Amino acid sequence: MSGVVAAFAALVSVAVLGYVIGATGLLRASDELTLSRLAFFVATPALMFATVSKADLAALLSPVLLTEVIAVAFTQLVFVLVARLVFRRDTRQATIGALASSYVNAGNLGVPISLYVLGDAALIAPILLFQLLVLTPVSFLILDKGARSPRAALLLPFRNPLTVASLLGLALAVSGVSLPVAVMRPIDLLGGAAVPVALLAYGLSLYGSRRQAPAPEEDGVGKDIALAVALKAVAQPTVAYLTARFALHLDGLHLLAATLFAALPTAQNIYVYAVTYDTARRLARGTILVTTGLSIPIMTAIGAVLG
Repeated sequence: MSGVVAAFAALVSVAVLGYVIGATGLLRASDELTLSRLAFFVATPALMFATVSKADLAALLSPVLLTEVIAVAFTQLVFVLVARLVFRRDTRQATIGALASSYVNAGNLGVPISLYVLGDAALIAPILLFQLLVLTPVSFLILDKGARSPRAALLLPFRNPLTVASLLGLALAVSGVSLPVAVMRPIDLLGGAAVPVALLAYGLSLYGSRRQAPAPEEDGVGKDIALAVALKAVAQPTVAYLTARFALHLDGLHLLAATLFAALPTAQNIYVYAVTYDTARRLARGTILVTTGLSIPIMTAIGAVLG
C-alpha cells in the first residue's frame, strides 16, 4: 500500500507544481493548451508505441477491459434514461452527458497512473483503444444525425495519434518484430517526457479553470452536471470494482487497475465534442472540471485501500 500511495504522491506533487507555475505567472493558464498538445501529439504517442510494442500480449488482453465496458454501459444507460425521461433532454444533450459520465481521461492522466502506480503503461492501452475505436465513432454517428457517413465516422479515430501509435505498437508486439536500438532510443526519450508534461498541463489547467467564465448556455443544467459527476466519480468505479471483484474474481493488480481506471476523470475532449456540435457545452465543461478536481483524492483513497 505504501508504494501505491508514494506513487500517487509523486504524481500529485508534479501536478501541484503545474498549479503553482500558473499561480505565480511563470506560465500563463493558456499555455496549458501548448503543454497538452505536446503531450497528446508527441510525447504520449511515443510512450504508448514504445510500451505496447514491448508489452506482454496477456497484459493487453487482460479482463480489466471487460470491467470497464460493463461500467461504461451502466453509467451511460443510467444517464440517458434520466436525461431523456426525467430531464427531457434531446438526443445530442443526452449523448454528451452520457460521454461526460463515462469517457475517462485515459491519455493525459490514465497513462501516468498506469505507468507510475501500476507499473505498466500497457494496462491502459485496451481502454484507450476501446474509447477511440468504439465509443467515439458510435457517438459521432448519433451526434451527426446522418450528416457524417458511417465510413467517415469509423475512420475518424485513426486521425488520433494515440490510436495510431498504440495500433502500430500492437502490430509489432503481435509480430514479434523488434526495432533497432538506434530507432527506439529517440522514441523512448520522447516518451519519457509524456508523464511530467501531461501532469504539468493538468495542474496548470486546474489553476486556469478557476478563472473561466460560465458558458452562456441553457438554464437548469446543474442537475445534469450533478448526475454526470455522481455517475463518473462514484458509480463507475463502484460498478467496476464490484464487477471485477465478484463477477470476474479479480484481485491484486487487476482489481486495482480496474477500479482506478474507472475512477479517472472525464476526458477533456468531451468538451471539444460539445463545442463542435454546439450542444451541452456547460454540462461537458462542468463535469470535466468537477471530476478532475475529485479524481486525485478518490484515486489516492482507492490506491490506499486496494494497493
